[in-house]
Amino acid sequence: MGRWEPDSRGRLETAALALFGERGFENTTVVEIAARAGLTERTFFRYFADKREVLFGGAGALRELLVGTVDGAPENADPLDVVVAAFEAAAAMLQERREFALRRQAVIAANTELREREVIKLALLAAAVADALRRRGVSETAASLIADTGIAIFSAAFAAWINETEHREFPLLIRESFDELRAVTAGATRP
Repeated sequence: MGRWEPDSRGRLETAALALFGERGFENTTVVEIAARAGLTERTFFRYFADKREVLFGGAGALRELLVGTVDGAPENADPLDVVVAAFEAAAAMLQERREFALRRQAVIAANTELREREVIKLALLAAAVADALRRRGVSETAASLIADTGIAIFSAAFAAWINETEHREFPLLIRESFDELRAVTAGATRP
């Protein structure tokens, strides 16, 4: 085996997801993932701290995209619109990796520990978005409410995206979920 292999990270992700699907997350080892990818265990650890990171390693990039989008929005933009735009940007990034997202979600759904980790990841994303909103001058309570609403919209749209057979674009589903929420809340304020 040569010292350098092209797309080692991608090969490790593919191998891990295949093994998680075949054997389950708990029954798959790092050694097996590396072997399936045609790489060494040492190479695995260059890219991932542990096998969970195959599933959660993109959280940092997602957080950076969300926060960067909020930070870069025009000063006078409505905070909720800013957050929805940030999640649309995140959805566009994930759209490119739909197959990975489908397989990843199946692995997470089958494991309690991974479901808990996913909830924690979403809470950390909400906290980062709320902090970005506070830097824009949004009040403490409003920033938390808007960020949590963004996560709820993202989660609802993600569930639709991975479960529907029409394969509509994920950013479109974010916008539709937001529009539905806005319609429901507008109706709730009527006498």
